[in-house]
Amino acid sequence: MKYVVMIIDGASGWPVEALGNRTSLEAAATPNLDQMARRAMVGMTATVPAGMEPSSACACMSVLGYDPRVYYKGRAAIEARSLDIPIAADETVFRANLVTVDNGMMRDYSAGHIDSNESAALIRFLNEKLETPDLKLFPGVGYRHILKLKGRPESLKAVCTPPHDIPDQPIEAHLPKGEGSDLLRSIMAASAELLKDHPINLDRIARGELPATQLWLFWGSGPLPKMPSFKERYGIGAAITSGVDLLRGLGQMQGMDVMCIDGVTDNIDNDYAGQMEEALKALDIYDMAVVHVEAPDEAGHSGNAEEKVKAIELIDRDMVGRLRDFKGDKLRVLIMPDHPTPLNIRTHAAEMVPFMIWGSGVRTTGARRFTENEAKGTKLVVAEAHNIMSMVVRG
Repeated sequence: MKYVVMIIDGASGWPVEALGNRTSLEAAATPNLDQMARRAMVGMTATVPAGMEPSSACACMSVLGYDPRVYYKGRAAIEARSLDIPIAADETVFRANLVTVDNGMMRDYSAGHIDSNESAALIRFLNEKLETPDLKLFPGVGYRHILKLKGRPESLKAVCTPPHDIPDQPIEAHLPKGEGSDLLRSIMAASAELLKDHPINLDRIARGELPATQLWLFWGSGPLPKMPSFKERYGIGAAITSGVDLLRGLGQMQGMDVMCIDGVTDNIDNDYAGQMEEALKALDIYDMAVVHVEAPDEAGHSGNAEEKVKAIELIDRDMVGRLRDFKGDKLRVLIMPDHPTPLNIRTHAAEMVPFMIWGSGVRTTGARRFTENEAKGTKLVVAEAHNIMSMVVRG
């Protein structure tokens, strides 16, 4: 038996007027997903344990078969793992977004989805100005970067807000606060002063693009916890492909190999067909391929209904269609979002999501489409999503 796990990041959501009071999954034309759903086990599940943040870190850890209540100790360290950034016992790390703040308002959590080349150049510049033996910035993917601090454990007590939670809102009330926040606020303020007249930002403004006006720090964590490998836990070898550091880091934590595939990005321009083709080729070597697609989540954070639907339709056409046509060994597939990213609120919601298990030996639960309402209609509920991986692998 071979296995594919496909995480359609943030694809679930709420009905919106722009889509005829339908969700993005309902509005999208998804003939491949729908045909699979009619022959699949479809239901609802909770990927985020009660009281935990509805982040992709918690949710994707659940999808991959690990209980976040046991193994989740903070997101930044997972992303640092993907970037091969070591974290000593006396060190802490934070996600450092490049954002656009305009007149005290959070204009854009991603600085207009600044590309990795421009973004890395800005991070190198900030490092030249801010780096000390106890402070260093590391470039990541796109707008996402890492700050590492040494000997400042109190910084983890600061209350920080992800910038995608406050679109078009004043930032003052959402700056880091409480014990340990002074250093974080000072770094953010210094970055704003340094970046305001940077040539890259001036060029971006001239091109009609948003400038990266400052760093925004959040999702702090210390060193990673030790967790059993995926092979130890489920008895099969796996590889993972994603356009973001988080998923690559999660895979590495679980002993998965990371597939480096040209054209895999964190947005709508992803090479969907190429990503799935290479993932299926990997089944010649591995028992399981994990395929993570970020584009629907990014569209959700941007509040772009048209682009979210388009991303789901491209996934259905160029990825799910290839799964249906797979020739070779018996195949079992898990497809699901990690969390909802409703267009209405432009951030994550701690709610159940639909899931679908399709393929060899799987019983149908009577769904007609892969949507939230169809999944609810089957009455199948898996209370804790980290148990679904056993259902997939062990039947």
